[in-house]
Amino acid sequence: MKFTTIISTDDLAENLHKSNWVIFDCRAALQDYQTSHIPESRHCHLEDDLSSPITTGSGRHPLPDFDKLSILLGNWGVDKDTQIIAYDATGGADYASRLWWQLRTFGHQNVAVLDGGFQQWERDQKPLTQDLPEITPKTFISNIDKTQWLETEAIQKNLSDKTFTILDARAAERFRGEVEPFDTVAGRIPEAINRAFMLNLNEEGRFLSAQNLRQQFDTLLGDLSPQKIVHQCGSGVTACHNMLAMEIAGLSGSRLYVGSWSEWIRDKKRPIATG
Repeated sequence: MKFTTIISTDDLAENLHKSNWVIFDCRAALQDYQTSHIPESRHCHLEDDLSSPITTGSGRHPLPDFDKLSILLGNWGVDKDTQIIAYDATGGADYASRLWWQLRTFGHQNVAVLDGGFQQWERDQKPLTQDLPEITPKTFISNIDKTQWLETEAIQKNLSDKTFTILDARAAERFRGEVEPFDTVAGRIPEAINRAFMLNLNEEGRFLSAQNLRQQFDTLLGDLSPQKIVHQCGSGVTACHNMLAMEIAGLSGSRLYVGSWSEWIRDKKRPIATG
């Protein structure tokens, strides 16, 4: 069986030591990984591995160097036949969903996020370790699909063309411009609609059922097709969580504005909406 959206702790536990499975610990702090992690997992860091350096015109998490990341994936033991599992400490809302999206842009579909993340793994009393995995390097060849994301120019053009709708994954108060804890300017891209990513999860930090998610997205998006949805957040990370939720709901084909709000505000001439 191939996993392409989420995976339960039971299913992961049953497949922990399969030779063609690779698990990534995407928690922010390396120290957390060093203290305790799921057996066989490697640590993958958003800043160091999944992003390139910030520039004067970029958002906070620009796309990585694709060649370097492809080599790194090979060194981690990944090839075209590998089943990849990613987990973090926030039910996929932190960095696991960004890795999920990034690998799909590389043409690798067999990647899933651990439902409930590290906390659910602990609650279910699954095995933990401090041991590092033994890795056999492989060759990973990426097949980049550049249609999976949009640049800022396309977002600007859409203000007049209105060919797609932006779905903002930030909390409602950030969307309205009432607070902004991370970036220098508060507000939103004009005409965007809001879907805070935490709405995808239940009280335990696991994804809602596919049926529940489908009902919510259908209510929010109406007749808009997934292909007409472009996801945005503060820096192109939690936006991937909404994209993953749509995939779980059977709504495939949406795209990501990688630069997101933190890139949009780099140019003071770009319009901002509030309220």
